[in-house]
Amino acid sequence: MTATAAPLDLLLLPTWLVPVEPAGVVLKEHGLGIRDGRIAFIGPREAALKQPALETRELPGMLLSPGLINAHGHAAMSLFRGLADDLPLMTWLEKHIWPAEAKWVDEAFVRDGTDLAIAEQIKGGITCFSDMYFYPKVASDCVHNSGMRAQIAIPILDFPIPGASTPDDALRQGIELFGDLKHHPRIKITFGPHAPYTVCDDNLEKIRVIAEELDAAIHMHVHETAFEVQQAVEQTGERPLARLGRLGLLGPRFQAVHMTQISEDDLALLVESNTSVIHCPESNLKLASGFCPVERLWQAGVNVAIGTDGAASNNDLDLLGETRTAAMLAKAVAGSATALDAHRALRMATLNGARAMGLESEIGSLEVGKAADIVAFDLSGLAQQPIYDPVSQLIYATGRDCVKHLWVAGKQLLDDRRLTRMDEQQLTATAIAWGQRISGHSE
Repeated sequence: MTATAAPLDLLLLPTWLVPVEPAGVVLKEHGLGIRDGRIAFIGPREAALKQPALETRELPGMLLSPGLINAHGHAAMSLFRGLADDLPLMTWLEKHIWPAEAKWVDEAFVRDGTDLAIAEQIKGGITCFSDMYFYPKVASDCVHNSGMRAQIAIPILDFPIPGASTPDDALRQGIELFGDLKHHPRIKITFGPHAPYTVCDDNLEKIRVIAEELDAAIHMHVHETAFEVQQAVEQTGERPLARLGRLGLLGPRFQAVHMTQISEDDLALLVESNTSVIHCPESNLKLASGFCPVERLWQAGVNVAIGTDGAASNNDLDLLGETRTAAMLAKAVAGSATALDAHRALRMATLNGARAMGLESEIGSLEVGKAADIVAFDLSGLAQQPIYDPVSQLIYATGRDCVKHLWVAGKQLLDDRRLTRMDEQQLTATAIAWGQRISGHSE
C-alpha cells in the first residue's frame, strides 16, 4: 500500500484471522483493514498498527472469519417454525405446510417472516443467504432494508402459488425483478423451479432458456428423498438428475439442493456438468430424507455448500450448528473420522457457498479486494478452553451465541450481539402475534 492511500475506515485486530483461502491457514495476531466496504489490508499486527485508520477495534480472544453463507432456505417459513414436527416430507408438505401456506401466506406474512429470518441469521454469523419463497419482491425489499446480502430464487411450480397464478406469471415477475435488481450490490436474483416432481419438462425448458439468456443461476430441490427418485424411475424410467441433464439444466450455474440419493451415474453427471450441491443435513435428518454423501462428492471434485433449509423443517437457521452436524454426519456416512475436517467444514459454510451462487470473486474468503463480509466469533469463554486449533474449537465446541460482531460490505449489522438496524423486541412481538393467529385458526 502506498503512503498516499486514504486512511482505512476500520482496522480490526483479532487474536486469530482465518481467511479460508488459502485453505487451512490460521493467522495469529494479524489485522484486517476495511475501506469503502472492501477489505483493503491484511497483515501482521505491527504492520497493521502503522496503517492510518479512522477507527481501530481490538478484538481479543476473537476469531475473524468470512461471514457464513446459508446456501438454501425459505426465510418467511420462520413463521411456521414448529407448526408440524416429526412427520415425513410428503405428509409434512401435503397435509400441513401446503394447506397452511394456502391459508396464511400473503405479502405481510412474507415481509414479517423474512425480517425474522434475517435477524436470526445475522445473530448467527450469517452474512449472505439464499431464499426460495413466495412474493420474492417483498423478500428482496427486506434484504435491501436490512443491509444483508442474499440470493433470491423465484419460485416456479406447475400450479398456482401465492403471488403467481401460473408458472408463466412467476417467470414474468422473475424476469422483471432480475432486471430491476441486476445492479444491486447485495441482491442476486435466480430462478427456483421447486422440484422435479412439481415442474414439467416444458416449464423447465422455459426456465433453462431464460436463465441462459440472463446468465442467471437455477436453484432447485433435487433427489431430496429415495421415494422421489424411485417414483420418477417407476413413472418415466429416468432418475430426476438424469432428466435435468437431458434438458440441459445442469452446469456451473445450477444449484442442486439436498441430493441425498447419489448413484455412480449421478456422481458422474455432477462432476461432468460442474453442478454445485447444497447440503442441508439437519432438515434431511429431521424429515428422515436420507444422507448426502458429502465426502464422496468432495473427493470427486464437486462443489458442496451448506444450507439450513427453512425453519419449518430444521427448526433453526443456525448455520454454525448445521456445519458441525455436517462434519459429524460426513464422518459417519463415509465411515471415516478424517472425512470433512473442521477447516473444510468452514470452507463449505463460506467459500463453497459463494462459489455455488457465483459470488466467489466477491465474498466467501478474507482476501484484499473482496467485500468486507466478516464475522467475529468470541472464543474467550470457558467452553472453548484450551485452544489448540481455533477452527476446530469453532466447529466442534462453539455455538452461535459466540457470534459477537458482524459486517456486510463493511457496514456493521451486529455490534456486541446487538442488531444495529433491526428492532429485536418488535420482531419478537410480531412473530408471537403471527403464532397466535395461526394456532388460533388452524385445525
